[in-house]
Amino acid sequence: QRVAEFEEKGLLLEAQRIRMRTNYDLEMMHELNEAIEEMRFNDDARVILLTSGVPNFFSAGADIEMLKKSQPDYKAMFCLFCQETLNKIAETPKLFIAALNGHCVGGGLEIALACDLRMMAKDSGKIGLPEVTLGVLPGTGGTQRLPRLIGASRALDLMITGRLLTPEEALAMGLVNYVYPKESFTEDVRRYARDLAHGPSRAVSLIKRSVL
Repeated sequence: QRVAEFEEKGLLLEAQRIRMRTNYDLEMMHELNEAIEEMRFNDDARVILLTSGVPNFFSAGADIEMLKKSQPDYKAMFCLFCQETLNKIAETPKLFIAALNGHCVGGGLEIALACDLRMMAKDSGKIGLPEVTLGVLPGTGGTQRLPRLIGASRALDLMITGRLLTPEEALAMGLVNYVYPKESFTEDVRRYARDLAHGPSRAVSLIKRSVL
């Protein structure tokens, strides 16, 4: 099964989804990296939706058991590759939207933070960076991107306590851009993406590059 699949086959291939899994490992990050490269060079892919095929979970982050069994050098290279992959999302002059259909914690939130916009389903789960409860720190960009998004003090509070937020709390804090009803979440996000894809995509691209 391909990680990247076009949503609007037969049209302009404007919105494209990358399907996440509950926990990610090196194989999934390679697939994500390849999908990003594919979309970078596809002129018809204008807005990219990053979503999950797992009910009630966007992503719970890296596979903890895999990391526990790994040697320090492997862990370092794994984190480095994850960082490089997420940097590609942030640096690609196309709009990436993280559609959070469920829990989004740890490395899962770090993936979402690399996207340009985050949208979450109401009553779908919690969101945050609880790595401190495992005695580690966010290792794939969270310590940089979260403070830039919501401010240093709020970000520090969330990371040192490991506190998880509801969708409404995340919206109030500016961590997510929109919270949609769970029943209509997929269509609401797709509608937003379609409207952007049919709009002045060149201008949107330049705005993203100017802001970042």
